[in-house]
Amino acid sequence: MSPSDAAGLAQLALRLNLITDEQSRDARADLDGALDTPEALLRIMERRGFLTPWQGAKLLKGDTDGYSLGGYRLLYRISAGTFGRVYRADNPHTGEIVAIKVLRRKWANDVHKVELFEREGKVGLTMRHPNIVRIIAVSKDVATGQHYIVMEFVEGGNLRDILTIRKKLDALEALRILDDAANGLAYAFSKGLTHRDIKLTNILLSTSGEAKLVDFGLAEITGPTAPGAAGGDDELNVDRTVDYAGLEKATGQKAGDVRSDIYFLGCTFYEMIAGQPLLSVTKDAKARMMKHRFAVTSNLRKDDPDLKGPIYPLICRMTAFNPPERFQNPTQLLEAIRQTRAELSGEPRLDRLPAGPQTVFVVEHHPKLQDAFRDKLKKMGYRVLISIDANRASERYMQQPYQAFIVDIGTAGEDGVNAMNKVIGEAGLQSLPCVGILIFNEDQEDLAQRAESIQNTTLLMRPVNMKQITNVLREHLPVEAEEGEDE
Repeated sequence: MSPSDAAGLAQLALRLNLITDEQSRDARADLDGALDTPEALLRIMERRGFLTPWQGAKLLKGDTDGYSLGGYRLLYRISAGTFGRVYRADNPHTGEIVAIKVLRRKWANDVHKVELFEREGKVGLTMRHPNIVRIIAVSKDVATGQHYIVMEFVEGGNLRDILTIRKKLDALEALRILDDAANGLAYAFSKGLTHRDIKLTNILLSTSGEAKLVDFGLAEITGPTAPGAAGGDDELNVDRTVDYAGLEKATGQKAGDVRSDIYFLGCTFYEMIAGQPLLSVTKDAKARMMKHRFAVTSNLRKDDPDLKGPIYPLICRMTAFNPPERFQNPTQLLEAIRQTRAELSGEPRLDRLPAGPQTVFVVEHHPKLQDAFRDKLKKMGYRVLISIDANRASERYMQQPYQAFIVDIGTAGEDGVNAMNKVIGEAGLQSLPCVGILIFNEDQEDLAQRAESIQNTTLLMRPVNMKQITNVLREHLPVEAEEGEDE
């Protein structure tokens, strides 16, 4: 029953342990005798910070529960969704401010929903990183039977709320946020987890500017035991977003692929700097699953002022439709983000060396020439990878960079030039040194002219001998003896 006067409201607040006797006396002492109403007393208590408007509204309705969970006082609601509500709360004994996520009552008897909710909290308990919202406790309130998760409170807002106000962010500010988010993903991935729900509302930005990932409710264990291959009839029934399901079905990837997180982080980054979504927005679940919807790089323009300099190739790489063309893990992504930040800030690019032995990848169709390359380069001390497929060479570079790339354009043709362009471009994006050598037939002058703009690449026209090729390698790539192998 709603309190009929100020005294009734004060008594109810006292009974619920929302205020102290002293606070009740102080507030009632300020009452104007002519305005001895619950509303008048409530205004005084809110003004003096004894109660929050959210608590006051519940008191006026006569609500007697829902003010605390697990010893924390609920202060006000931050957000609400179909799965749960999030509240700001405090510890009345220590003053610690936390956020509490509460599973909606309608799901309390749904075993699967409860398991999923508890799983989110338990996954979070295993992670401690400055760019991931910290989980403090996962529990069930004995009195009300409500399931809840206590987590770090981030003073600030999520990216969607911030963009609603600011429309778009400066490139360097967006890159700093992207760096934080990728750093959180890298840590989670090191624990064998992918996020599975990267979007604007799941990246929180504190008042100090630090970005934090939240809501690992759909997180998936990575690796060969990850459940659920994409493409099955029950694809829409798994507990992950339709967008992730659609992307992985379109590309034939299993759930739990970290490159899906990288793709959607790229979409989020684009929205930060462009002020509009890169992925088309629709509520139609079938339309959201359409394969062509995810080929977003065709919507990007190199001359777009929002995608200046190194930002264009960074976003293209993150949102590439084919998973092998994306960054292969968050650590690789982080390196590219930091190089991009340095370049935009006018700082010198810091070249580094690919991990592992010095490796030469050769694209050659003729078996005798394959043998010649293999024998000579091994004797020189290089690790040798050989393939007849130029596209395979560029895919391999995305997964594990190598130091030199030799392509016989006489047999590889235009695909070989394109592969070299892609590899050298990727090396530049990652600030990795890579020596390129293209070998043309005499009748391929047109292709040779097209290849002249590829940086760090030497063009050789037949007739050419192995000594010319090895001289280029010796000049640009010091040798360390290693055993070779075939690709």
